[in-house]
Amino acid sequence: VQLQASGGGLVQPGGSLRLSCAVSGSIFGIRDMGWYRQAPGKQRELVALITRSGVTNFADSVKGRFTISRDNAQNTITLQMNSLVPDDTAVYYCYADVAPYYGAGSKLKWSDHWGHGTLVTVSS
Repeated sequence: VQLQASGGGLVQPGGSLRLSCAVSGSIFGIRDMGWYRQAPGKQRELVALITRSGVTNFADSVKGRFTISRDNAQNTITLQMNSLVPDDTAVYYCYADVAPYYGAGSKLKWSDHWGHGTLVTVSS
């Protein structure tokens, strides 16, 4: 199972960026998907999560500015980030709760999977 994220970069305060993440590989199912971020000197924190049915959860700091969407057929999620501020600067990590498929009759095991981070820098 692989998670491939894209879309980071440099943006001015007040600007927008869109992050995308695609899950690939031999997959039985995907439950929650989302984004976490880690700023320099800080712990990794939740940004946004979306369930398979589309229920979303956002960090208080991004509510009203970020939206998350999901395409279950394509195993992709998109994070639309608007009104960005310097405190949004961080490495953003795509996350998915995945059960890989190992063949007929194999036991399912759900576990956390992470993509390589993508850097978002908000600066003038």
